[in-house]
Amino acid sequence: MNSRDFSRLGAVSVTVSTVLAVGATYAPAHAAPAPKPSITAKSGFVMNAGTGAALYEKAADSRLPTGSTAKIMTAHVVLSRKNLDLDTKVTVQMAYSDYIVAKTASSARLIVGDKVTVRQLLYGLMLPSGCDAAYALADTYGTGSTRQARVRSFVGSMNSAAKDLGLKNTHFDSFDGIGNGKNYSTPRDLTKLASRAMKNPTFRAIVKTKSTKQKVTTKNGGHRYMSWTNTNKLLGTYQGALGVKTGSGPEAKYCLVFAANRSGRTVIGTVLASSSEANRNTDATKLLNHGFKK
Repeated sequence: MNSRDFSRLGAVSVTVSTVLAVGATYAPAHAAPAPKPSITAKSGFVMNAGTGAALYEKAADSRLPTGSTAKIMTAHVVLSRKNLDLDTKVTVQMAYSDYIVAKTASSARLIVGDKVTVRQLLYGLMLPSGCDAAYALADTYGTGSTRQARVRSFVGSMNSAAKDLGLKNTHFDSFDGIGNGKNYSTPRDLTKLASRAMKNPTFRAIVKTKSTKQKVTTKNGGHRYMSWTNTNKLLGTYQGALGVKTGSGPEAKYCLVFAANRSGRTVIGTVLASSSEANRNTDATKLLNHGFKK
């Protein structure tokens, strides 16, 4: 090989080295995955509502008490009925009021003798988390010759619906989440339930409402107004928040099923057994932010 060949070889080597160097300089960098957020809740789950893809999991299949997040199923069972008339009027019974007192339960403050529509009962169920509204719906849409039988039938429908939805780690023993140790679900199951419930436009409209004032008919044929405020503090504080339902209790601690939409993408999830009301909101906020980054 003569000197001219060596010169050409050197030039080629320089050119190749330059190209490789330039390529290395402009090679696309892969962003590090978003760190998994730390939450106070015992368990949590987040998914893309459109695709069903899991975006976060922490003990997502652990069975825990649900608190009033069970009322999502109460509403789902009612709204899934064929030929449902949301304007049907239901007379508030003394049994509903007595139940609230006996259980020291959250209330929609329904007044005995008033006639309220099914739609109004759903608002009373989902915003102030009225166990009296839940009782009224179970009594109205269960089957049987006695109130006890109708309630038992309605709870049976809740469990049948859970089975139909493939919620393998969910069981209800009450219409409102106040159970006897047999009322449980998981973050994954509750998220799937909420995702299904959110497909109903009436449900979506109700759980997104921060507050409402409803005109009801009194026992004597007059009218009064009932005002209800949503217990879900993410509404109005988290951009794009859509609902869905809070829950709390001595066994359940603080629970929240939540959903939000940004830029046409919906993220939905659940935290169970957070340590306080403030922490469940912080937990949900962390998980939503994490979900939108994924």
